[in-house]
Amino acid sequence: MAFTAKIADVIAADKTGLLAKHPSWQRVTLSDVARILNGAPFDASLFNTTSGMPLARIRDVLTGETSTYYTGEYEDAYLLERGDLLIGMDGDFNTGYWGEQRALLNQRVCKLAINSDFYDTKLLGLVLPGYLAAINANTPSITVKHLSSKTVGQIELPLPPRAEQTRIVEKLEELLGGLDAAVAELKTAQRKLASLRQSLLKSAVEGALTAPWRTAHAPTESGAQLLRRILAERRARWEARQRAKFAQAGKAPPKGWQAKYPEPVAPETRDLEALPQGWVWATIDQLAQVGTGVTPLRSKRVYFDGGSIPWTTSGALNDGLVTSAAEHVTQLALDECRLEIFPAGSLLVAMYGEGKTRGKCAELAFPSTINQAIAALVFEETAAAVRSHVKTALLDAYEAMRKQASGGVQPNLNLQIVKARCVPLPSLEEQAEIAEQLTTALAAIQDQEAAVAHGLHQAAAQRRNILKAA
Repeated sequence: MAFTAKIADVIAADKTGLLAKHPSWQRVTLSDVARILNGAPFDASLFNTTSGMPLARIRDVLTGETSTYYTGEYEDAYLLERGDLLIGMDGDFNTGYWGEQRALLNQRVCKLAINSDFYDTKLLGLVLPGYLAAINANTPSITVKHLSSKTVGQIELPLPPRAEQTRIVEKLEELLGGLDAAVAELKTAQRKLASLRQSLLKSAVEGALTAPWRTAHAPTESGAQLLRRILAERRARWEARQRAKFAQAGKAPPKGWQAKYPEPVAPETRDLEALPQGWVWATIDQLAQVGTGVTPLRSKRVYFDGGSIPWTTSGALNDGLVTSAAEHVTQLALDECRLEIFPAGSLLVAMYGEGKTRGKCAELAFPSTINQAIAALVFEETAAAVRSHVKTALLDAYEAMRKQASGGVQPNLNLQIVKARCVPLPSLEEQAEIAEQLTTALAAIQDQEAAVAHGLHQAAAQRRNILKAA
């Protein structure tokens, strides 16, 4: 074995006592038993979703399959076959086996070509996630965490005798089989609850949830009347601000100045569904003032060091309520970068992100600046009363908004898309009824989700215990 000299050094330095308990066991670095191949930086302009050679990207490591295809030339060295063990080199450092498709290995994913004479591939696949999780937990990063192939190669693995490795795998498969089946059932329940939540949101914004309520109640103001009132207030605020500007400049308002009012985007209803009686389609632009933020230049530390002004990024939008900012900026950044402080109660929509972030909506619980990847929706006067309903509509529209994103490798939303997004608007009385029914139903779903999450947590702990014992 090429690594016997290294093993002696590791045994001498063993601090865990593992080798003393198992005299026939040794330690070895991963690079001694496997060749680590980094993926190639394939040209993203040649990616598509319909034809070409399947391309394994970092987001595909866990599933073992891809929907991305590459149409350019490639070297056979970067080909993946069924069962190849992969590691995602960014983010969570996931690992997984590649599936049925023959594919190409993209950059930021590495493949382990394991020497099966020295190490059982299944055993490595079982123990590797624990090492990667430990590395991830000890990798500091402001944004996305990165892993190097050098670090992967330096992982020190326990090395039982080859025959014992096979026996360990057989016992692990026996013990983990039942546990994995239970986990699969819990994850199925998790998916069903997520689907139920989405169905509930859909029925709320389409009027099905409150159909019985409408038969017994007559609102004092229809959705169309409510929208007209909001639009009238919006125009009045604009005119008041313009008059204040003229007065501050010591000038009389010029002739025709009111004609310069920027009308909000009106809904394009041609392809929209029919709404219940008393409802009306409205755009986000009609209901809220829509703005975005800025990312101050990172190299100018005076924009961040000692900052006390909250600065929210799109990663904070994964929960429905943003309660704190991970970063803060200085007053100098606020002044020089033209950052705006958005008030508590603003709805934030993530416009960028290749993963699940793009399209997420959350409510801001405190005044904060934001980065350019977020659209902020500010509701004023009467419009503030429709904020909760708009949030429900945006949560329901998550997948639809993601499909509206435009661009190449990493499609994005923009302010125009957000402003033009249509929301079905009922009366304020019906909105209150929707909110009450949703609160009760979603609380029940949340309780069930918490129980499932607890079960998955217990299963993960049990899995770690089994692997540790092995």
